[in-house]
Amino acid sequence: MSRYDSRSSDPSSYRDRKSDSGLGGGSGGGGGYEGNSRYSSSSQREKVEVSSPKKFDLDGLTHFEKNFYVESPSVASMTEDEVEEYRIKRQITVEGKDVPKPVKEFTDIGFPEYVMQEVLKAGFVEPTAIQSQGWPMALKGRDLIGIAETGSGKTLAYLLPAIVHVNAQPFLAPGDGPIVLVLAPTRELAVQIQQEVSKFGASSKIKSTCIYGGVPKGPQVRDLQKGVEIVIATPGRLIDMLESHHTNLRRVTYLVLDEADRMLDMGFEPQMKKIVAQIRPDRQTLYWSATWPKEVELLAKQFLYNSYKVVIGSVDLKANHAIRQIVEIVSESQKYNKVVKLLEDIMDGSRILIFMDTKKGCDQTTRQLRMDGWPALSIHGDKSQAERDWVLAEFKSGKSPIMTATDVAARGLDVKDVKYVVNYDFPGSLEDYVHRIGRTGRAGAKGTAYTFFTAANARFAKELIGILEEAGQKVSPDLASMGRGAPPPPSGLGGFRDRGRGFGGGRTWS
Repeated sequence: MSRYDSRSSDPSSYRDRKSDSGLGGGSGGGGGYEGNSRYSSSSQREKVEVSSPKKFDLDGLTHFEKNFYVESPSVASMTEDEVEEYRIKRQITVEGKDVPKPVKEFTDIGFPEYVMQEVLKAGFVEPTAIQSQGWPMALKGRDLIGIAETGSGKTLAYLLPAIVHVNAQPFLAPGDGPIVLVLAPTRELAVQIQQEVSKFGASSKIKSTCIYGGVPKGPQVRDLQKGVEIVIATPGRLIDMLESHHTNLRRVTYLVLDEADRMLDMGFEPQMKKIVAQIRPDRQTLYWSATWPKEVELLAKQFLYNSYKVVIGSVDLKANHAIRQIVEIVSESQKYNKVVKLLEDIMDGSRILIFMDTKKGCDQTTRQLRMDGWPALSIHGDKSQAERDWVLAEFKSGKSPIMTATDVAARGLDVKDVKYVVNYDFPGSLEDYVHRIGRTGRAGAKGTAYTFFTAANARFAKELIGILEEAGQKVSPDLASMGRGAPPPPSGLGGFRDRGRGFGGGRTWS
C-alpha cells in the first residue's frame, strides 16, 4: 500500500482508483469563485501573483490537499554530508526553506503501485537528477522552480506528482474545469506531454485532453464538456476556450508552466498572465525552464510564492555533454553541397534532424534533397496539424529518416534515437542553438551535432566557443580566429574533420 493512498478521512469523497467514472461524488466545482473580476486589472493581478495567498479571502473556495510527502526511512537516515555528496555528484543545486532530501531510488518516493508499474514498464532504472530532487519538492505541495536542460526527465518530474494530486481531490462535478493545467509553448510539446499523461494516468482512470490551435475545436470542446482532470494547452487556444465558456479554471489547484523561457521568447507573457489571473492564488505552481535569463526570473517572482528552486548543472547556458559538436565555417552558397556530402558520410538509416531558419528554405531544401534521392520531409508552422503529425510519424518510424525543420520543432520534440542534428542555418540565439542540438543525446544516449557557421553569424562566435569549450569540444582554428574578431577565413577549406567513419555504399532509398 502506497503511503499516498487512503489518506482522506472520508474516502468516499475522493477518487476511487478502480472506478470507471470521472464524474459524480465529491464537493463539485470548487465553490463559488465569485469575484473573478477582483483579478481583472493589471495592478490587482500583480498583487495576486506576488503577495502571500494568506492575504486573500478564500472562503468561497473548496479546501484542497496538496502536501502528500512522507519521507521514507532510507531517505530520513541520510546524513547532511551524504545529502550534500549526492547533490554534488548529480550536480543538483537547491534553494528555499526546509528543502527535502533527494531520493535515490524509485522505492524511496513511495508513489502508488499503479504509477510505479508504469514507471518500471517504461524501463527506468533510477530517478534522473531533476526527478530525484523535484519529486519530494512537488509532493510537499510547495511552489517549485526547476531549471534543467532538455531531455532531463522533467516531464515526469511534474507529471507523477500531478497524478497523486488529482487522486486526492474530490471528483469533478458537471461543469467543472480541470484540476491540473499544464501550459506549453508549442503544439508538439503539448501533444507529447499528453501522451505521457495517457500512459501514466491510465491506471487511475484520469482523463486528459490537449488544447492547441491549428485543428478543429469540436473534439477539444467535447472533451472539456465531458470533464477532464488534466488539460495540457498552448496559451492562445486555451484563452479562446475560456472566453467561449467551454471550460473554466475554478478547480485548478496544480499549475505547470513548462518551458517558460520558450513561452516568453514566443511572446506569450500577456496570455500567461491572463490565464494565471483566473486561477485561485493558493494553487501549487511548478515553473520549468531550461535557461534562467532575467525575464524568466521576474515572471517567476510574479507567479510563485515561497518556492523551492532546483537547478541541475548550472544556470549558465551550456550544452549536453553527451553530444559531440562539430562546427564548420562555410559560405551560404556552399551549404547544400556540404549537407549532401555530410549525408553521404553519416547516412545509415538513423534519424537526422536538419534545422533551418525559414519555412521557404525548409521547403526548398527538402524538395532538392528528395529530387536527389534522399528520404527527406519537412515540418514548420505553415503546415497543417494533420500534415505535421504525419511527417512526425514518418520520421519517428524511420520511413523518412531525414527531417528538415524550423525552430517550431526545436523544443518539445521528443523523438527517440535522433542520432544527428544539423544546423543548416545557425539560429538567432545561443539558447536556440543549445535547444536545437538537444534533440539528440537524450535520456543518456550519445549524439552528434554538425553546424554550418557563416560570416553573418560571426557575432555569435565568442559565445559559441564558450559553449564548445565548456562541453570539452574541439574548437577549430578558423572559429577561434572569428571569436577573436578576425575576419572569417576563405570558406570550404576541408569538410567536417573528425567525423568518424564514412558512409559506405550508395543510397538505396526510394
